Amino acid sequence: MINFDPIIIASLMFGGLLLGLFLGHPLAFVFGGLAVIFGFLAWGPASFSLFAFRIMGLTDNFIMVAIPMFILMANLLNHSGVAEKLFDSMRYLMGPLRGGLALSVIIVCTLFAACTGVIAASIVSMGLLALPVMLKYNYDKELACGTICAGGSLGILIPPSIMLIIMADMTGLSVGRLFIGSLVPGLLLAFLYILYILIISGFKPELGPPITKEELEQVTTNQIIRMVLVSALPPVILIAGVLGSIFTGIATPTEASAVGAFLALIMTIAYGRFSWKMLEDVTLSTAKTCAMVIMILVGATCFTGVFMGTGGGNVVSSFIIELDLGKWGTLAIMMMVMFVLGMFIDWIGIVYITFPVFLPIAIQLGFDPLWFVVIAAVNLQASFLTPPFGYALFFMKGIASQDLSTAQIYRSVIPFVAIIFISMLVLMLFPELITKPAELIK
Repeated sequence: MINFDPIIIASLMFGGLLLGLFLGHPLAFVFGGLAVIFGFLAWGPASFSLFAFRIMGLTDNFIMVAIPMFILMANLLNHSGVAEKLFDSMRYLMGPLRGGLALSVIIVCTLFAACTGVIAASIVSMGLLALPVMLKYNYDKELACGTICAGGSLGILIPPSIMLIIMADMTGLSVGRLFIGSLVPGLLLAFLYILYILIISGFKPELGPPITKEELEQVTTNQIIRMVLVSALPPVILIAGVLGSIFTGIATPTEASAVGAFLALIMTIAYGRFSWKMLEDVTLSTAKTCAMVIMILVGATCFTGVFMGTGGGNVVSSFIIELDLGKWGTLAIMMMVMFVLGMFIDWIGIVYITFPVFLPIAIQLGFDPLWFVVIAAVNLQASFLTPPFGYALFFMKGIASQDLSTAQIYRSVIPFVAIIFISMLVLMLFPELITKPAELIK
């Protein structure tokens, strides 16, 4: 065993984390490997008892059962064709407007986010559905790409969200209160995206031209209304069934997730997309995604245990407090640290690294813990959009490799990242947008 200076071990662990990621190693094994190395150096074989204790605490948590259920629900919806039907109907409804197709993407992504909580399904589905149509109508490539990336990422903020479930588990907050507290911020962000598209398309019509009159004449107004009702009603029922049961206290998030998966299966059957092969593919995909999430959680919880146990948390906390920037200056520093980490680390890693350190500081400064967690969740939206490791950028590059360059994809998200900061500022000025709805659930 070695008596490490906490400053040295904190620096070495963060340095090792960034080095491992830049070398291309999976986040789960970078976290886990560093935990084993520094845990053994600090405490010897006794560190393995710490790892076992933290892993058992993670896997023995009933809330975590909601994760595979929501992932299953997302995969079923992805195969049900609901996104295709929604986009088709919204395309005709919003198409006559400048930027109408981009508006349709945000609206569909918002509804889809409230059904799934998994961004990969939203971005891949909308990328395959909407990008070819938008390029066909000569939409600006960067506006089209940025809209899909930003809209698809809403799934990690608007409940039901896997990120919010893990945040609730980390902080001891009620999942239901966190869900309802993040609902308005998620809708606010979607509204600001829509407002940006309307403004930019209004001033520069060539960026988002409306669809042609010839295509609009192919369907009547009654047909469009019927398409919207038929395509939107099932997702609305699903959202009401899942979130409504949580908000009213009828079911726990874990129970509601199972109901949601069942309703998604019914929707898949109703849309005529069910087959045993589809069910096999969905089950396998869910198992793979769950395995990836759990492995990252296991590595992250072990890393956090060593980092906090060796005094790394106290080092970071003391450094931030000693800057003496005041209440809001300290908050800005914490948010900036999370934003920068989001360029390099998965959101799960950021939550497990920063929350044990930042949340006590926020409470000490007098911030409502629920409000702080939701602000952090909004901030972490940017982690999907910022290079070099933004997941949304990787998904989009895989979909549009022939149509968009990497530079175009990177530039496309800049306005939407700025909008995320604007939404955070609004929520700081009006904290009741988060706290008042959450008071409905005690």
